[in-house]
Amino acid sequence: MSKGWHILRDGDSVTLCRQLPPRLEFGVQTVLPKVDPVRLAHQIRQDLWRALQNVRGYVPVIRLDPVPDGWAVTAGGGASRPLAAPVMDRARAVLNDPRNRARWVRHAGGAS
Repeated sequence: MSKGWHILRDGDSVTLCRQLPPRLEFGVQTVLPKVDPVRLAHQIRQDLWRALQNVRGYVPVIRLDPVPDGWAVTAGGGASRPLAAPVMDRARAVLNDPRNRARWVRHAGGAS
């Protein structure tokens, strides 16, 4: 599952990135339940990539930080130029879509 992807751990935090060092130049945030962080990060990355793959220079980065109710998720990455508002809106839509969220949690080992 992680072939070609770097999984960085800093305490209980997990960062999934393609390039080192990770470039988290933009990001959208949410909180998700405590499930397997690596599986969760991969699921989010896949859907975010599908939504933003046509953005020039986009390189995905997903960071999960522990919070009392689960994971504080920052999903974004680097891009070769500043992102327009519609691109950020697309990223937010992916992260806040109830079907995506339920599927991610289910896949990462939790109940939806």
